[in-house]
Amino acid sequence: MSTTTVALIEKALVLGRWSSQISDASNPVVEIAKQVVDGDFRAVLTSLFARKLFRPSAADFDRGLGEIFAFSSPLDESPAYDELCRLCIAIACLHTFVQANWTGPDLNITPLEVLSSETPGAATEQTLNGKAILELATGGEPAYHLAKHPAFLRFAQLILESSFTHVRTHVWWKLRTTQLHQRTLDEPVAHVLAYEDQLDSLASFVANDSHLYGRLLLERGLLHHLFSQDKVAAEYFVKAARSTGMEYELTGALGKRTKFQVKDLSQLVLLAESHLEEEPEEIQGNEASPAHETATSSDSGQDGTIDGNTKMPETLALNDDTLLEQTEFTSSRPKDSTNPRLGHIDPSDQPALHPLDQCILLSLCLNVKNSMPAHGLTNEQMSPYVSRVISHPRNWSVHTMALLLRSRLESQRTRTVERSTFQLQALIDQMPTADSTLQERLAHFHSIPLPSKWEMEKELALRYMSLGVVKSGLEIFERLEMWEDVVQCYNSLNRADKGVSIVRDLLEGRKEEADAVLTRGKAGTAHRKELQDTTREAKLWCLLGDLEPENAEEHYQKAWSVSKESSGRAMRSLGGYYFAREKYPQAVASLKKAVAIHPLQSRPWFILGCASMRLEDWETARDAFGRCVAIDEEDGESWSNLASMYLRLDEGTTKDNVDEDDRRETQRVRLTMMTISHLNDDVTSGKIHQLQNEDQKTGSVPFSNKLRAFRALKQGLRYGYENWRMWYNYMIVAMDVGELFEAARALGRVVEMTAEKVGANAVDEDVLERLVDAVTRASANPEEAQKEGGDQYDVSNPNEGHGLYKIVLDLFERTLLPRVSSPRIFRAYGRLLKWQSSAAGTMEKGETSVEKWRGAVSEVEDIVDILQNFGPRVEGFNKYKWRSQARSILRTFIARTKDFEDEPEWERLMALQEDLKKADED
Repeated sequence: MSTTTVALIEKALVLGRWSSQISDASNPVVEIAKQVVDGDFRAVLTSLFARKLFRPSAADFDRGLGEIFAFSSPLDESPAYDELCRLCIAIACLHTFVQANWTGPDLNITPLEVLSSETPGAATEQTLNGKAILELATGGEPAYHLAKHPAFLRFAQLILESSFTHVRTHVWWKLRTTQLHQRTLDEPVAHVLAYEDQLDSLASFVANDSHLYGRLLLERGLLHHLFSQDKVAAEYFVKAARSTGMEYELTGALGKRTKFQVKDLSQLVLLAESHLEEEPEEIQGNEASPAHETATSSDSGQDGTIDGNTKMPETLALNDDTLLEQTEFTSSRPKDSTNPRLGHIDPSDQPALHPLDQCILLSLCLNVKNSMPAHGLTNEQMSPYVSRVISHPRNWSVHTMALLLRSRLESQRTRTVERSTFQLQALIDQMPTADSTLQERLAHFHSIPLPSKWEMEKELALRYMSLGVVKSGLEIFERLEMWEDVVQCYNSLNRADKGVSIVRDLLEGRKEEADAVLTRGKAGTAHRKELQDTTREAKLWCLLGDLEPENAEEHYQKAWSVSKESSGRAMRSLGGYYFAREKYPQAVASLKKAVAIHPLQSRPWFILGCASMRLEDWETARDAFGRCVAIDEEDGESWSNLASMYLRLDEGTTKDNVDEDDRRETQRVRLTMMTISHLNDDVTSGKIHQLQNEDQKTGSVPFSNKLRAFRALKQGLRYGYENWRMWYNYMIVAMDVGELFEAARALGRVVEMTAEKVGANAVDEDVLERLVDAVTRASANPEEAQKEGGDQYDVSNPNEGHGLYKIVLDLFERTLLPRVSSPRIFRAYGRLLKWQSSAAGTMEKGETSVEKWRGAVSEVEDIVDILQNFGPRVEGFNKYKWRSQARSILRTFIARTKDFEDEPEWERLMALQEDLKKADED
């Protein structure tokens, strides 16, 4: 077999489509590979190769599966043949597990039938699956104990762990196995993949093949999405779209959404077009089935078929008396399209998308925290993505995923919640059926996060709960033996004692579970107790600790010991328990164990940082909050706490982390601060203490740490924009490092958010006066200011003089004066205006430019107008001679510019002077 043939077989296995270019069909390895692609897993797993691979190497069946079977033993004399054969068997095991728990239809083989006849008699179906469940538990998280035939997943894992040197795509199948393993656990356990470098190497190798490259990027993104690493996932999804050449744009087009709508309104629509070339096998299939290009959810047959052989999942009609089945677009061109290459697409008649591009669109839609619209798309923005995929069913699994997403979106609306629930039930009911081929269902299975059967049933139960049908939801949870959800159901029924009783009975192996087990024809309680894995038992102890706060510490400790010190949840719960009771040393000890088990979960790191703060262990707290922002850079609160830690650390703690950029930045800011005499520690330290405990007594904070705190707060405000406390801290630190432009911006935000409640107390008047000082210290004339102060007073310097003046003036006029007033605010404003007036009224001797004079006239008029409008608002304004200030500004300017008295604007100055005189007389 040539290297080219091996590569073609690998590609066929990845894509799930056999290629006509593969020759040597009589070769046994080629025959097995084709059986895998065709979905004939029984033939593969009962072949001579499989019998040889599953021959036990140890007679003791009490050992682990990896010790019982030697999955690295050679199957063929040729190394390439041997590796390809083992890969085919691993894929068959993996997809058999998928068929049993995700796609259906029902299996025609069991794990026991795969084993060699030499397997010890102790091997039974129950012991095999029990061992697999035990070995699949990881990071303290148990695998779902009612998953069907978990031994197949464990077999696939063990086979893929053996050495592969000739088959490049084995690492891709490792990735797929990891995804399925994580989705089998009760909660995914985020971790760094040991084979990440191999995936990067494979990506470079397949970069020229859009089909393979796009799939690989998409599947890597889906794993990050599973780990809740949404930013990294979104980057992979966008790269996948670029690799396939798909163009898409969310825009608007005129249309109607209701039956009684008369006027066309702009409706949100997703325009998308595929540029991915169809594979020869796809083209042949489409020629036989032209409906692939034109079918939509509305024009497909009533039974959901799009061709003679493939039946799509049933798309339920809405049947609402007001809403249309789908948006009716009346314009043939998008309204606001910015992509000229999509301008030709009619929103109501868009071309069919390639199934891979459909998967990418669904992933882009999934990568959204819809409960927090500020962080992603809302329901209305997600719907066009789903509708675009539903309109052209191309693949059974992809269409199922699209309908599921639509069901989730519609569950929040009164008019659509009924269809949402029925559609979810229909998707669950279709899985055991054989209405489409297994090859069709598996073709794009790994490119979408299709939930397992038990996850979809759990979602249905939660849907019932949200509708108030608690009993129906409870029945599903009990059948699925999801006891944590059962307890929540009883709590909602005000029967918390029943929930506690169930958990205790489960732990002690008493009658409660036995009844449910026996009614379903399962093994008795005693035997079930033997097989109950330690991770599941530990989770039950944690649940009992949550239900019984008075004995929580004892239960969490029991969970830790039962799990043999592997339960991350036990230590997280115990750490939270100690923290809530102000037992900070014990909390830190427990949380350190928790983060050692699950280092990519941000919440334990955050609580660890908070507990360390209470113990004044600034280094540990800094490291903990640093890990928080490394895991989730959108955690604004952790950024704020990280800044607070920098302000508590001394120079020696962080000097090793100072890079050359830090040193250059420190030198630049210190040059700026050389003349800011009023930013000494005796003024700002009292403000900075607001970041610390009130009783804390600290020395001078090293400047490099203040600079790090400034950067941390600046980053955190990107995600905590509505947090006024962060803005206040940012303002103080910005003043302390000489970033006065940022300080002025922060002061404005604080006033905008708090002035309505606290009035003038929202303004830090010390900071305000120092901002004015920084402006007025420079000469009012820009050229003279630059001559006196050099670059420090340059107009382009945003932290001094004329560079700072604009934002400070804007701070007064747009933010402070319309909202608050106090004598100190107006005195500071008066000083700024006086400085401005000296600039406006100063014309250099011999200046003859009429344009400059006219500009100065406008400035003088603006100053007098501001004084007239806001001067009377000062408390005790009779003492504040704002009229005298206005007359003085005007009189000085007129005296210095008599050479322009023939200009039309001169009359305006005279009229303004007369108005001021009349105001005094009144």
